[in-house]
Amino acid sequence: MIARITGAVARAILVVMLVATPSLLVTGMSSDSVQIVALVGLLAAALVLFEYTATYPGLLEFRDAPPFNRIRFFAMFATVFLLSFMARGELDPNVASRFLASVSLLIGQILDFPYSPVRLFLLMLPAGDGPVSQADILASAGLAYFISIVSVALFSIILRSKRWPVSNGSFNVWVNLPTFDPTAGGDVIERMQGLARVDVAVGVLVPFLLPAIVTVLTLYFEGLAFENPQTLIWMVSAWAILPASLIMRGIALWRIAKLIGEQRRRAAPQYEQSLQPA
Repeated sequence: MIARITGAVARAILVVMLVATPSLLVTGMSSDSVQIVALVGLLAAALVLFEYTATYPGLLEFRDAPPFNRIRFFAMFATVFLLSFMARGELDPNVASRFLASVSLLIGQILDFPYSPVRLFLLMLPAGDGPVSQADILASAGLAYFISIVSVALFSIILRSKRWPVSNGSFNVWVNLPTFDPTAGGDVIERMQGLARVDVAVGVLVPFLLPAIVTVLTLYFEGLAFENPQTLIWMVSAWAILPASLIMRGIALWRIAKLIGEQRRRAAPQYEQSLQPA
């Protein structure tokens, strides 16, 4: 019990740090923005604290199947922190921020090929030059998308090399998938595989479709506020990491469906033998 509470408190603190990182590193926030950030951080910390201290599952998936949530969190944290550090370097330049900006710009230029997600993201730029240059947005988008690719690749390697999630012991579907109802009808394996296909497809398409949707919306509404570096940080982070999380969820569901199928095949001969007359 003590270990569970300690772990939950540590996770809540990390979530608060994630929410507050852009505000701490990038200056120029109004008092209202600071209050909103503090409120969002407290709400997110309360949710995480409740989820990891409760005996029964709530909304958070794969609670007892590390390192799924850890990879997703640290991918988001690394993206937000590095983009915030790079934005701070624009106001207070130093060797580390310049090196990070140069490497990020190089990554962005590599990923900036025709019809790539990074190229489509650049199409959301408003006309004219603003406080945030096109090179800054290219560097931010390239770095964020690169981190998302690394996170998906890392989870795939762990899944194969360490036989996730059975390497951590028995996998409880009810605890780790609280929003999935196995009694809703139909075969569980087919439903999981269908959800996995949808998650992977949506995760792959969102980085391509979201910039196009935003570009169309800007024709009817006011342009994007790239003048605020924190807006750019959260927009780029969500654009890159949330689709990666969906792809990882799809891979995880497909893996679990495969394990359930293997368990069924192992249990089938024993079940048939028990039905034979003595």
